[in-house]
Amino acid sequence: MVGYDPGSKGAAPAPEDAALSGSAAGMVTRALISPLDVIKIRFQLQIERVSSRHPEGKYWGLFQASRCILAEEGLPAFWKGHVPAQLLSVCFGAVQFASFEFLTEMTHKSTAYDSQTAGVHFVCGGLAACSATVACQPLDTLRTRFAAQGEPKVYGSLRHAVSTMYRTEGALGFYRGLGPTLVAVFPYAGLQFFFYKVLKNLMGPPPKDSNVGGNLRSLVCGSCAGVISKTMTYPLDLIKKRLQVGGFEEARVHFGQVRKYGGFVDCVSQIAREEGLRGFLKGLSPSLVKAAVSTGFTFFWYEFFLNAIQNRRAASEQRNSG
Repeated sequence: MVGYDPGSKGAAPAPEDAALSGSAAGMVTRALISPLDVIKIRFQLQIERVSSRHPEGKYWGLFQASRCILAEEGLPAFWKGHVPAQLLSVCFGAVQFASFEFLTEMTHKSTAYDSQTAGVHFVCGGLAACSATVACQPLDTLRTRFAAQGEPKVYGSLRHAVSTMYRTEGALGFYRGLGPTLVAVFPYAGLQFFFYKVLKNLMGPPPKDSNVGGNLRSLVCGSCAGVISKTMTYPLDLIKKRLQVGGFEEARVHFGQVRKYGGFVDCVSQIAREEGLRGFLKGLSPSLVKAAVSTGFTFFWYEFFLNAIQNRRAASEQRNSG
């Protein structure tokens, strides 16, 4: 169960249990979806139109981009930036789910609202994701830059990237795109938790004594929630990625055209003027595939690990009491 449930027979998840389960879920999911994330970021940063019918830029299709990256950079390229991405996933998952469990419990105990309603999950999910974003934004910026660079590499290692960025851009360089990120992440994460709750309610309770049925429901509901929420908030994610690679233009030259943006409004106006409305949807296809896989597996693994931790603790307490 995701979120505080006053009707649950067992105790509410401890903050450390929620944090551990969230970080484990993020770690496993990140390893699985990294190739889709790299392709999505390449599409988002390409100025030229992404179209298989009228190819203009380096990448113009999901399978074409996969073949191109594999031929030019090798298989490891699909896991470029994997170390900061894993750190991001572990940190984000821990903060997000621990915050979500805390917020839903506080809402139920301190207000008149029921913690198990979809509306409460929307607000608490959005606030939890904002907390995780502020804590993890430097890792997200590093992940984006590693995934965006081609060959030869501008950053040879994580330490090199951190020292170079701090020396040339200062501490604020790690928080590029934080504004649009927060604007995007609140509705995106809120809608994920909202639709996850709605869909699970529509599917009804799983068969008794059937862990497989419950886990499958989590996977399906999470995947559908991810696709819906990503479709509704995708343009903000693209703008965030464009802003995060500001000051990193030299690594993007051989991929095609490069643009510099003065901020959120300037980025929006330039994309609209030069690339049209379709420009805000570049990389949507791999992003939806990624959203389905990542959100589905995140909820699946979170509930799996949380149940495992709670069952093990209960068994241990039972042995000790006996």
